[in-house]
Parts: sequence; structure tokens; C-alpha cells
Amino acid sequence: MTNGQKKQTEILTVTTDDLLEVLGLGLRDFMAAPTYGLFFGGIYAAGGWVLILMLIEFDLHFLVYPLAAGFALIAPFIASGFYVVSKRLEKSEPLSWGIVLGTVRSMIGRDLGWMAIVTGFSLFIWMDIAALLSFGFMSFQFFSFNELLNIIFTTPLGWAFLITGNTVGALIAFGVFSYSVISMPMLFDRDIDFVTAMITSVRFVKHNPRVMAIWCFTIAVLTAISILSGFIGLLVTLPVLGHATWHLYRRAISPAPVPAQTDPGPA
Repeated sequence: MTNGQKKQTEILTVTTDDLLEVLGLGLRDFMAAPTYGLFFGGIYAAGGWVLILMLIEFDLHFLVYPLAAGFALIAPFIASGFYVVSKRLEKSEPLSWGIVLGTVRSMIGRDLGWMAIVTGFSLFIWMDIAALLSFGFMSFQFFSFNELLNIIFTTPLGWAFLITGNTVGALIAFGVFSYSVISMPMLFDRDIDFVTAMITSVRFVKHNPRVMAIWCFTIAVLTAISILSGFIGLLVTLPVLGHATWHLYRRAISPAPVPAQTDPGPA
């Protein structure tokens, strides 16, 4: 490893104006190449519909956990599809399905695969904590969906469960957000290890805590609206946020150093 590679990446300052601008750029990239965004967004929308069908129609609750985990594991690779589109649009390079899907496939053998494992493990932790909270507050009793809603919104125990669960969930979500907000596009763009990318992402969040809290909240709100729309909203919000993340990464850290070319000398 060279001295330039060992040097810690410079963290830059971003503002709320930057957030508005990257969202605009994300929408621009989506509109410039909508078929790719609709394809990757559609994968997640379809996954949401399958989860709901399992819960409501088929009573296959035991499959919800592994299916949700599977989507967490493929999230970094889905995201890399947005990055390759944005990067090629940025450089005015041609796009094709072969290029986009080939790039996504090539990322499996790189450190982005380790990020997928970290993302999946974080989901396992959250689902286990959620189960423990449910058992703790509900005393291992099982309720129908309507009974559960009635308990949560009309009893002190339900309100305590709701507040505790959302607080713990928000803390875990912000932790995942902190180590992943720029680490995924960074792993796509640079030949670095996933630990360095995660540390750089956390450093960036610590350097811009207020702006990143707003960005995390923005993502949460847009995702919630997409889910409430029956996952239809994911067809647009997911690609726009994916493209916007690429542009945020570009503003988050100093550009990668250009490798120095050695003079071969006279032949």
C-alpha cells in the first residue's frame, strides 16, 4: 500500500442546501435513465408485496424473517446499480443493461459483499431486539392484528411498547445509517476495504451531525410514505435516494488521489 493510500481521507462539510441539491440531482438521474431505477426499485417493491402476502394470505410468518434478511443482504448490490448509472451519467458515458448488471455482479467479489453481511447482521440484531421487546411487553401472548392495534393505541402498556420500540429502532437505524451512508458508494468507487469505508462514513456523520440527522430523517419519511403507498412509492423514492446518495458521497470526502505514474526511464 502506498503512502497516499494510507493517508486518512479528508472529510468535507455539507449543508442543508447540499441535501436539496443532491435530491435534485438524484431526481435528474432517475429521469435521465428511468428504466434502471424502476427495475431496481421494483425488486424491493415486489419484495414488500411478497412479505405482506405471506403475513395476510398464506400465514407463512416463519418465512418473513429470512426473506427480510435476504433483502438486507442484497441492498448494497441493488444500490450499486444506482451508483453505476449516476457515475456514467456524470461522465457522459453510455449506459446499457450489460454494463449496469455486469457492474453489479462484479461487486459481489469485492468488499461490498462484506458490507452486505454487516447490513444483514444489523437486521438480525434489530429483529431479535424487536422480538424481545414484544415478548417483554406482551408477556408471550399472541393477538390478532386488530387486537394488537387496540392494545398499542388504547392502553398505557401499549404506548410504553410503542415509545420504547420506536426509540430503540431509531437508535439502531441511525447507527446503521452512520456506518453506511457513504461507505457503500465509496466501496463501489474506490479499491478500499469495508472497515475503512465504514470508519470514513462514521467520521463524516460526526463531522456533519445536524445535516446528517436531517438526511436520515428525510430518508425515513420518504421510506415510510413509500410503504404506506403499498410499496408503489419505492419505484420512485428508492432510485432517487440511491442516485442522491452517490452525489452526497461526491461532496462528502476529498477526491481519490490519482496514482502517481513512474517514469520508466530510457528504454
